[in-house]
Amino acid sequence: MMDRPSRRVGCCCLLLLALVGFTRSEGVQNCQEVRKLFQWRLLGAVKGLPDSPRPGPDLQVCISKKPTCCTRKMEERYQIAACQDMQQVLQTSSSALKFLISRNAAAFQETLEMLIRQAENYTSILFCNTYRNMAIEAAASVQEFFTDVGLYLFGVDVNPEEFVNRFFDSLFPLVYNHLISPGVTDSSIEYLECIRLARRDIRPFGNIPQRIMGQMGRSLLPIRTFLQALNLGIEVINTTDHLHFSKDCSRALLRMQYCPHCQGLTLSKPCMGYCLNVVRGCLAHMAELNPHWHTYIRSLEELSDAMHGTYDIEHVLLNFHLLVNDAVIQAHLNGQKLSEQVNKICGYPDRAPTQSTRCSFDGSREKLGMKMSTRNGEETLANRRKEFINSLRLHRTFYGGLADQLCVNDLAAADGLPCWNGENIVKSYTQRVVGNGMKAQSGNPEVKVKGTDPVINQIIDKLKHVIQLLQGRSPKPDKWELHMGSGGGVAEQISGDCDDEDGCGGSGSGEVKRTLKITDCQTELQYLYHIFADMIMLRGMPDEMNLSDVKQIHQTDGDNTLDTAGAGCTAATESMTLTLMGVVMLFPGLW
Repeated sequence: MMDRPSRRVGCCCLLLLALVGFTRSEGVQNCQEVRKLFQWRLLGAVKGLPDSPRPGPDLQVCISKKPTCCTRKMEERYQIAACQDMQQVLQTSSSALKFLISRNAAAFQETLEMLIRQAENYTSILFCNTYRNMAIEAAASVQEFFTDVGLYLFGVDVNPEEFVNRFFDSLFPLVYNHLISPGVTDSSIEYLECIRLARRDIRPFGNIPQRIMGQMGRSLLPIRTFLQALNLGIEVINTTDHLHFSKDCSRALLRMQYCPHCQGLTLSKPCMGYCLNVVRGCLAHMAELNPHWHTYIRSLEELSDAMHGTYDIEHVLLNFHLLVNDAVIQAHLNGQKLSEQVNKICGYPDRAPTQSTRCSFDGSREKLGMKMSTRNGEETLANRRKEFINSLRLHRTFYGGLADQLCVNDLAAADGLPCWNGENIVKSYTQRVVGNGMKAQSGNPEVKVKGTDPVINQIIDKLKHVIQLLQGRSPKPDKWELHMGSGGGVAEQISGDCDDEDGCGGSGSGEVKRTLKITDCQTELQYLYHIFADMIMLRGMPDEMNLSDVKQIHQTDGDNTLDTAGAGCTAATESMTLTLMGVVMLFPGLW
């Protein structure tokens, strides 16, 4: 038999156990942890928040039969916080992709600016080395040309055909006054303007300006479009990072993220299936970007792969000065004919010996500049593009798998752990899990998805437009024929394809193929002269010598004028060859 004190202790224990069981079944005993987290998130002042659970009949979303730690105002602030949290995880998940595109867009622009400066230096050095008499006067035209190249590449509405024509229009009066008809004292604005305007009619540079226009068009427009497409990629990510969530989505995010707090379950996480339904519903419109984003990256890749050879901006810019040299040499070779044409159009100017201002250029820069680019392959623009595309390819399905990525990496509970299903803590989520995209949302049990998102539709339209541009700018090999000079002579067949048998050197990818046809004896001598001038360009011109010396070598052999007609052609050619070889052999002693 138990005595009275023992029975009293037993009753107290039973009563205590009953009270514990009752409080567990009714929920949390106090709201201290909820108050702390609410204040820590800076959602509002603690004053007025419940100290202990109480009924919440005015709650709109976090409705529960049990006592709650939330008020209507807390629920409203939790809803705002839930949307902000989702934007934060969106921005975190896209940060690597956004950084990849923005960093490379900036790097491409910096590299292009460097290439433009380098090409401008090569062209300036060409004039200082080979055409010193006109170098100072040509400087402004060279600078203006490359400024226009940069403006066009970076999106300014300038016309490549116009700035190529302007460059050669301004170059012809200098070539005429200094090489073709030196010693002209009538340098009035009207006379120089007449020569400038005559350039397009008499074509002193043959088809070289048209050839440069073709190269510029094939290389500048693709890289300009490439840069514009990268900027659009950044715009797409910025837009989706700050997506406006619908009312239904906001309420679903609140229920998933913060309604557990109202029951004191501050450490709980949503079940995986529940999280996927909520986030896939909220990002359903964004998932519609996926096929367009995939095509956008593929189009960038195709355009990048196509930009090689004469379609590669690096190739075109760093070889521009060589074509300028070809143009000047061609005009010089046809000097007598051009002089007659100019005299016929602009009249006969006064002549007198003149002293031209010569170019002064730092010797170390000169030696450095005339060495063609020998940069490490890893530093080239093409290799940088290739590395970028390889990295970007990993993000082709970014928008299609974004909801899954957010739930797996950030939001949902791990498999096998108790989780929140929107109402209670359970072992697993039992509702149907829908797929990604708008069509899959009709059966979503957590979020009602209606209509379309105008912001996303606008971004899709922009992606479609830039995809069309990218696909339209992908170069397709074509063939064309150029006849150098106005009266026949050197005919040049150029094809977009090239192999080792063509003798065009390099790997054969994208290089131009040249077939030179010698049509008469005079042209053969001119061609030898052209080769000699190119050798001077590669080696550099000694201080005591300029192009007038080369012209003299072309015209005479010792005291005898070379015979360039009839049976004397072969002998003249042989004599010219020996003379050129002799001068080249003497070059080492002139430096």
